[in-house]
Amino acid sequence: MNDGERPGVTFPVSTDGRRSTSALGRAVVADALRRVDPDGALAASRERNWRAGYLTHFRRLIEAGLASREAAVSVARDGLASLHQRMRVAAPDGTESGLNSLVSAAGRHELTTVTVAGTGEPERELSIPYRGERLSGDALRRRLDAWVAAGVIEPSCADAVAKVAASPQMLALPGRTVAVLGAGAEIGPLPVLLSWGVRVAAVDLPSPAIWARVLATARHGAGTLLVPVARGGPHGDRAVGEQPDDAADRPDLNERLGFDLAADVPAAAGWLAGIDGPLTLGNYAYADGAANVRVASAVDALTVRLTADRRDVSLAFLATPTDVFAVPAEAVAQSARAYAARPRAAKLGRWPLRALSGGRLLRPAYPAGADPGICDSLIAQQGPNYVLAKRLQRWRATVAGDGGATVSMNVAPPTRTRSVTKNRVLAAAYAGAGRFGVEVFEPATTQALMAALLVHDLETGRVPGPSHPWQDEARAAAHGGLWRIAYTPRSALGLAALLGYAPARKGARESGSLPDQRQPVVPVRRAP
Repeated sequence: MNDGERPGVTFPVSTDGRRSTSALGRAVVADALRRVDPDGALAASRERNWRAGYLTHFRRLIEAGLASREAAVSVARDGLASLHQRMRVAAPDGTESGLNSLVSAAGRHELTTVTVAGTGEPERELSIPYRGERLSGDALRRRLDAWVAAGVIEPSCADAVAKVAASPQMLALPGRTVAVLGAGAEIGPLPVLLSWGVRVAAVDLPSPAIWARVLATARHGAGTLLVPVARGGPHGDRAVGEQPDDAADRPDLNERLGFDLAADVPAAAGWLAGIDGPLTLGNYAYADGAANVRVASAVDALTVRLTADRRDVSLAFLATPTDVFAVPAEAVAQSARAYAARPRAAKLGRWPLRALSGGRLLRPAYPAGADPGICDSLIAQQGPNYVLAKRLQRWRATVAGDGGATVSMNVAPPTRTRSVTKNRVLAAAYAGAGRFGVEVFEPATTQALMAALLVHDLETGRVPGPSHPWQDEARAAAHGGLWRIAYTPRSALGLAALLGYAPARKGARESGSLPDQRQPVVPVRRAP
């Protein structure tokens, strides 16, 4: 471990002596493909410019898995095995070991628990905020039907939410604890679950701003919040006479909370293993850039250890819609109808645009009759580290489901989060996406919608069956329309960015989020 490097999960050292994220990503993708697609593995391993060329290889992972259920599980299993073999764990003394060492390693911290009980009344009815209203009952059902008709969500998504709305006793998840890794995530379920009376175990990095918000939410909510604290706190051993670390009424509590999961997976595993009753491990953690893969690897190591320690653990993930998915024939057919019914002006303008762009713009989304179709919504600006981190989650969901575990893995809609609006290209593309049939959600709507799907999956015991994993991923997807629009997403989003540039800039000015050149832009969490 070099000077300045933090202990914990880290990248392997490449042949040039650097810890290369590109080398790691290239190797993991190649290993995932090798058994089912040797040519694809070779192409990935020979990709010289991984940061620019990664899109093709992540698509090929999905295509290779379509051959059979066994092929898809093989891709997931081999990809995870490669990650665990290659990623390293750096000790404070500079020694390193493999990621698999975390399965039995002792924690470096002793964690105690802060418990915060909410003072509010639990919500007794499912309601989803939408454009200034809170939709429930018949109004919610009409909105779900409208989203289905517009191709914004899959019919199975509407059915799942409607089932929760009809059985509001599900909302409190009685007897269960949901561990929210990434408690401060902008579209994570923590605020909604606490408002429903759920017991939530929260993990996030030390950040007084995050914890002040989380604690306020917990105290005004109706649930119970459990938070791990390193004994002695982040500032060393407590002084004589100081309040104990697990005192929930400390005025400076938000200054003392926070735990770097990637630095001490065994300590986090030990703490979670001690929580009584069925436990759901929800992965909503995010970090910028290469650190995202580091965090995703740490969470996966935690998942392996925790599921080995106890048999009552279910898993939860939010999949990003800007990835590659196999989609059902019904989505292909609706896309084909949208393409045939596009306005005359769009038909007349298509050929000049395609000619000027070398055929890259306004391409039809799928070959006629594709079953399943391949929706490639990858956005180059996201970068290979973000895509790899999200793909690791999908792989773990596939492998766990194949083993009979309860898994809630749902595709979340494009959402107007701070991490999107700070990126001018993405903000403009989202602002103009409505011109092409894509609905971009507000964070509060996404939070409530995805929390309802989580409750549905846990209460109905969603266990992937003998179907192909792509069908499990497509079930209850809320993709915002990306699967059912007329054009391939990347061939339309460039134009969407041009059309949305002015509205996005105006919205940034009005919200005060337009970057000030005199001040640094603080990294924030990326939403799915």
